[in-house]
Amino acid sequence: MRFVIIIILLISSALSLEAQRLQKDNLDIEAFIENLFPIQDEDINYEDIYEQLLQYYLNPLNLNTATGEELRSLYVLGPIEINNFLTYRENFGALLSIYELQAVPGFTLESIEKLLPFVTLEEKAANEGSLLNRIINSQNRYLMVRYERTLETKRGYTPADTLAGGRLSSRYAGDPNKIYMRFRSTKAGDYSIGFTAEKDPGESFGWNPEQKTYGFDFWSYHLMLQNKGNWQTIALGDYQMQFGQGLLLGAGFFVGKGAETITAIRRGHTGIRPYTSVLEDGYFRGAAATYKAGDFLITGFYSGARRDATIGETEGELADEFSELFISSIRSSGFHRTESEIDGKRKIGERITGANITYKDPKGAWLAGATAMHTQYSLPLQRQDRLYNRFEFNGKQNFNASAYYSYAFDNFNFFGEVATSSSGGIGMVNGVLAGLSTTLEAAILHRKFDTNFHSFYSAGFSENSRNINEEGFYMGLKFTPNRKLKMAVYADRFEFPWLRFRVDAPSKGHEYLARISYTPSKNVHLYFQAREESKARNFSSESNSLNLVPQGLKRNYIMNVEFGNNENLQLRSRLQWSTYELGTSFTKGMTLVQDLNWQFGKFRLSSRLALFDTDDYDNRQYVFERDVLYAFSIPAYFGEGIRTYLLGQYKLTRNTSVWLKWARSRYFDRDIIGSGLERIQGQQRNDFRFQVMTSF
Repeated sequence: MRFVIIIILLISSALSLEAQRLQKDNLDIEAFIENLFPIQDEDINYEDIYEQLLQYYLNPLNLNTATGEELRSLYVLGPIEINNFLTYRENFGALLSIYELQAVPGFTLESIEKLLPFVTLEEKAANEGSLLNRIINSQNRYLMVRYERTLETKRGYTPADTLAGGRLSSRYAGDPNKIYMRFRSTKAGDYSIGFTAEKDPGESFGWNPEQKTYGFDFWSYHLMLQNKGNWQTIALGDYQMQFGQGLLLGAGFFVGKGAETITAIRRGHTGIRPYTSVLEDGYFRGAAATYKAGDFLITGFYSGARRDATIGETEGELADEFSELFISSIRSSGFHRTESEIDGKRKIGERITGANITYKDPKGAWLAGATAMHTQYSLPLQRQDRLYNRFEFNGKQNFNASAYYSYAFDNFNFFGEVATSSSGGIGMVNGVLAGLSTTLEAAILHRKFDTNFHSFYSAGFSENSRNINEEGFYMGLKFTPNRKLKMAVYADRFEFPWLRFRVDAPSKGHEYLARISYTPSKNVHLYFQAREESKARNFSSESNSLNLVPQGLKRNYIMNVEFGNNENLQLRSRLQWSTYELGTSFTKGMTLVQDLNWQFGKFRLSSRLALFDTDDYDNRQYVFERDVLYAFSIPAYFGEGIRTYLLGQYKLTRNTSVWLKWARSRYFDRDIIGSGLERIQGQQRNDFRFQVMTSF
């Protein structure tokens, strides 16, 4: 009987699943991210999210061996869908065709379409020959080179001014070109090797060991081996790690609050992953390995990296006393353009050692583990003497430990982690995802981070950009009454027990979101989204005295319509607007966006015309835009102006593609764009980007 069902599904798939749309090569990664997480915000590291999603795309999960934990880490399937899939596989055995997913109870065409680019049914081929031969003969290798430049001249590239005393003003050391290069060779379940190099605009390109410059300003490299006997993973070079809910080690595909109100609040347990981004912070450099002993995974890791920092010096009270050096701040921008930025380049040493042990239930219901790690700097960190810094980390060493769990029972998934630091501070996250019915899903999460909880590589669910000084309660719902209609809401209430930057008192806040999506046909998709966020913030009154407002209230709204009459043409119209209230001040902003995307044969064109008008920076509008492959662009629109771009892609040969993007912003309310050394004299800015990628 099962074979009859599969045959029927294979025949009907040509009509019901639009197989051409589901081919992996046609995946629009940018659109996938935007549809899953359409809230744009400056606090989200989209480049890292994008990079991690690509890892899943290039190394798909085998549906016949994937665990529930691995499926949850994709954020595509809900609790009921995952439970139904695992039950189906247990009852009927391995899937014979990818289209058999249609037979899994609760699976919709939308969820299948989102899932297919990241899964496969192919068995891992036997590793024949030496590692070197497999790398040389790999079918998945590529080299990519990208060039970028702003066409207008920024102040940092103009001749220096003479200041008082005959000193010259600061200027950039290098040219305005940005150059990026990446090589990668990978085979799923076997190995990954590659390097990434980048020179930012304003950075010098050359060989200067005194300034720690070796051609490109930044180099990243890795070699990762997988499934070598009991050694599940061996990583050398640059890598990241994700264990538990990210309270100690939180690198991976994760956003948190967004239009996906259920699955996205939980972190996936992914272990060691290669680091391939050009973000010059948040990664480890050294070695890590995971050994499988029965149902236990044992991981050890070491990192010895140099970090950018600003160095201060204490002076002795007496003339003959020695001064002492200390770290006044650790820099994360990765820019080395000016004399002061170059002076802080890789200024301090950071040494990290640690271990993790994880138990995985053979039936897939339980996952539990513990992590311990020690961090040591070459100099003590001594922050500025500010009231809001009273509980921040100071010193040379920090020790962290945590324990975490995940338990799946029917349509419920319970998860959490508790962690501590040398200061005695505690951080914890606990939550549950629940499939209440075939049409209703719910999520509840509580988090609490002490004011003296210090974890430098954490990325757990929180309102703050760091897991410190916060307690909050989140609840989300998603209702899908039929295939055409979907409604999602969440409410998040949080408080900050101690002072924060620009908030000179303990404070509270909330955030609410509601989104309704309607898909009347396969060619039309509409949604409306509203979000309200309330946070306290300092402000200066007319009497010029500092006051604390109970709340600064921001409301955002989005109306979006997408239409595609065939596979080659897509139109999208989007209206965004917002309001912001702070004390007696009330401001607003809006943007109207029209996109046209067209594909014909080997050529693909994307274009945009956007009009924006905002009263101030508090009402800036973030709007995702398409970019060259492996790049991510989400500019902020503020002021009055027009934003346009054209992006073209052409497949020169079977193995080589080129991209060309031109973007232009024109402002009506200013004659100067930017500030400081980034200042442009004039009303417009033009950005050019060219990329070539060849596979071999």
